[in-house]
Amino acid sequence: MPSKSSARLAALTVAAVCSAASIVVLTSPAHADSVRIHDIQGTTRISPYAGQKVTDVAGIVTGVRTYGSSRGFWIQDPNPDADPATSEGVFVFTSSTPKVAVGDSVMVTGTVSEYVPGGASTGNQSLTEITKPTVTVVAGGNAVPAAAVVDAKSVPDAYAPAGDSAASGSINALPLAPAKYALDYYESLEGMNVQVADARVVTATDPYAELWVTVKPREHANRRGGTVYGSYDSQNTGRLQIQSLGSTAAFPVANVGDTLTGTTTGPLDYNQYGGYTLVAGEIGTLESAGLERETTRKQSRGELAVATYNVENLDPADATFAEHASAIVNNLQSPDIVSLEEIQDNNGATDDGTVAADRTVTKLIDAIVAAGGPRYEWRSIDPADDTDGGEPGGNIRQVFLFNPERVSFTDRAGGDATTAVGVAKVHGKAQLTASPGRIDPAGTAWTSSRKPLAGEFVFRGRTVFVIANHFNSKGGDQGLTSQYQPVARSSEIQRHLQATAVNAFVKSILDTQKNADVIALGDINDFEFSDTAKILEGDGELWSAIKSLPRSERYTYDYQGNQQVLDQILVSPSIRRGCDFEYDSVHINSEFNDQISDHDPQVLRFKP
Repeated sequence: MPSKSSARLAALTVAAVCSAASIVVLTSPAHADSVRIHDIQGTTRISPYAGQKVTDVAGIVTGVRTYGSSRGFWIQDPNPDADPATSEGVFVFTSSTPKVAVGDSVMVTGTVSEYVPGGASTGNQSLTEITKPTVTVVAGGNAVPAAAVVDAKSVPDAYAPAGDSAASGSINALPLAPAKYALDYYESLEGMNVQVADARVVTATDPYAELWVTVKPREHANRRGGTVYGSYDSQNTGRLQIQSLGSTAAFPVANVGDTLTGTTTGPLDYNQYGGYTLVAGEIGTLESAGLERETTRKQSRGELAVATYNVENLDPADATFAEHASAIVNNLQSPDIVSLEEIQDNNGATDDGTVAADRTVTKLIDAIVAAGGPRYEWRSIDPADDTDGGEPGGNIRQVFLFNPERVSFTDRAGGDATTAVGVAKVHGKAQLTASPGRIDPAGTAWTSSRKPLAGEFVFRGRTVFVIANHFNSKGGDQGLTSQYQPVARSSEIQRHLQATAVNAFVKSILDTQKNADVIALGDINDFEFSDTAKILEGDGELWSAIKSLPRSERYTYDYQGNQQVLDQILVSPSIRRGCDFEYDSVHINSEFNDQISDHDPQVLRFKP
């Protein structure tokens, strides 16, 4: 996935609409006859007044945002109409710090705008706003309209209507059906004062003072408190993002499974990062569930333990080496082979032509020894500068760590950044032409993406082929709350090409040696039910071993309230049919606010 921090920081540079607001304080209304908020919101996602000036729109201020690039306030009509499809709230964009207070009765004159957070290219829905406002404060100290209760009964199970084929699949112009579709329900409350009660946290607090809760505690729940995303049709309608209108320092620091007890209340916003968001003026009290990081069991003498772990742009300047080392030694129990993803070069994001990563890897190995683990050896291939994607200048790559006291690596010269590894038949068995080697590095499937790293290992006299992968990220895909339904997943086009290439390579090994032990693992950046995984699995050449777990335990990553699979370990038939393998998704990061990576490591144990 793209870096959350880089994406968020970029968003801070984008202003919604540049405008100025003026405030006039009167003791009586300036107009008695004017457009109402529900008229502005209308019965679809697009205001019938978009682009038009409206005069003396009446409402009570329900929330004030004084920070960021989208400063302004929300108003709500205390006298709603009878149509459940029309929202009674709207955001007034002032650009500068608003000079109103919650409870003020105001009249607003301005221009109705449909603002698309992140821009039209994102596919996001638009947010109806009043811009360039002139605000008249009529009176202060009014009661805020009662919050609409968002709960398991009010949110429909169906997620979204199918988009209009005549409008490229957009749902913007479709009449809202808030009793039928969750997205329509939330849209019918856009800008209104809403509340959730005793809501369980399903994505931990992030560095931007945000978290996700569910209002449907039984919806695809797992034993650790999260909500599992198990298919494209199981979007989990009870998910809702929570932000705060108050101090970020006072925002609850929560892990998955914790609860915001009592009520959390505020306007319902729509933003670039997650869509519908309750921006709380009042937030519930955090009750900890006491979630603990998992520890897998130690492999037996006759078991080979193979792990994959995305260490999230690790470079020598990072302060997380000791924590990563502790995770590998204690939580993963020192696997025999570890495929590391996102190892950066020796000076990280400094883009000066450096591609070597020996300092990065050696620092991690030293930290592992200091944590009481083995002195791993390592193999990798430096990429050509700035050709493998990821953070500019970082030259991320996959690295094999292996414990020489338990397993040996078969070195075979010839592997480099641009030479493709092949498969040869020697004495009736498969053998890599280079070890380590890269799969088809010049192929178009790997443009600006990490090339797979293949290596031969020997455990107790048995050769095991391991392929470390880090497929193309999901950057550029439309979000689940997009105006286009079903959403487009443009990034998977490249992943399908990558999966095809890796499957073909595995097939060449198995065509040469039918009973070869082959493992393809890493950050696949796609779900176990995705077409990417199906292409990787092919006609049985591989099988994603995370599917050996119960559905409620299949997750390696937590994104916008959905726990999901991105990291996978796929095995060849000889490993799967042996029925002596064990798979563990070791949850040490994704569910926690103090994570050292956004991915959970995966471990496979089997007897070759």
